[in-house]
Amino acid sequence: MSESSESPLVLVHRPPTLPYMDHHLSRNFRLLNAHASPDPLTVFLARHASSVTAFVNIGRLKIDAELLTHLPSLQLLVCTSVGTDHVDLAECKRRGIAVTNAGDAFSDDVADCAVGLLISVLRRIPAGDRYVRSGKWAKPGEFQLGIKVSSQNHNSHYVPAAAL
Repeated sequence: MSESSESPLVLVHRPPTLPYMDHHLSRNFRLLNAHASPDPLTVFLARHASSVTAFVNIGRLKIDAELLTHLPSLQLLVCTSVGTDHVDLAECKRRGIAVTNAGDAFSDDVADCAVGLLISVLRRIPAGDRYVRSGKWAKPGEFQLGIKVSSQNHNSHYVPAAAL
């Protein structure tokens, strides 16, 4: 038996613009790329996926009982999302399919973005960018500066949508 036939068959469902995982997965697994097929997903699965043992779902494709009927050999569902609300967990449990997700892997990144957005809004960075690009910067005194983040009690500040 050749090495490629011994390695597990992994179904990958992802938007065509997110190929970043394919290279890493293909080192150890045979990949079945649903996104590359012109067929509707259920048709593609009926034709090709009966021996798939793992499914990497990059995105939020709904995983329900109907979809799982096309994957009789499935043992592992890997969701790259934080949540699993798009997965029928009870059906996966009934079928003995282990389900995993990203958990809190993105928590620090989300916190970083939240802090960045807070600073951006309080310091009026998007408004300042629009102001400079419009050419109005040549007239001194027209742009209202933002709030200094480090010395303010932000619980009492209201930032109107127009300031964004």
